[in-house]
Amino acid sequence: MKTTNNKSLILDQYKTFVFDCDGVVLNSNKIKTQAFYDVARIYGHEPAQALKDYHVQNGGISRYAKFEYLLTNILKKQLDPEELSSLLQRFASEVKKALLNCEVAEGLDALKEQTINAKWMIVSGGDQAELREVFLERRLDKLFDGGIFGSPDTKDTILKREIIDGNINNPALFLGDSKYDYQASDNAGLDFVFISDWTEVQSWENWASKRHLNCVSNIYSLVKS
Repeated sequence: MKTTNNKSLILDQYKTFVFDCDGVVLNSNKIKTQAFYDVARIYGHEPAQALKDYHVQNGGISRYAKFEYLLTNILKKQLDPEELSSLLQRFASEVKKALLNCEVAEGLDALKEQTINAKWMIVSGGDQAELREVFLERRLDKLFDGGIFGSPDTKDTILKREIIDGNINNPALFLGDSKYDYQASDNAGLDFVFISDWTEVQSWENWASKRHLNCVSNIYSLVKS
């Protein structure tokens, strides 16, 4: 296992593995980034680009919050639930097909075999119903025996709830590719490993180094040879 870190990462110690979806399990970051721009393009290039930039800078936060930001902060409009719902529906329709066809991280099955006694779950900023449909159709759901969770609940809310309910047992490890993933895992008291291959965090090496994070290129890098 190749890691860039300042502390050892011993997978055998963990009882729960919490995975982000986009950029960790699925190579879908660029798909969603473009979809944010395309959906907001009805308001013009500048608002669409502003939303795209906001999305990249706030990876891991739900689409609900981002489209609310588009309407209230970028466009300076009063929030209209019907307008928000329309944007979300258009975004979902653009993303769903792509999620069904994008690349899946190599090494998931092998890592599952090596952590057979640990619980796996998805905690994502993606829409929960959409995620569950995609994982079922792609036959990935069976890997995540702890459940597949997403928005409109935030990652902080999901992690707190699942810890209280006893679904997340410590020690637990969060595998993420965004700053928010790290913040949410840290707030919840989980260990964290940064997955770098598909991340959209700019200058992630410096950011991760300052925080002394464990970093690996991809899921396969965690698999013991």
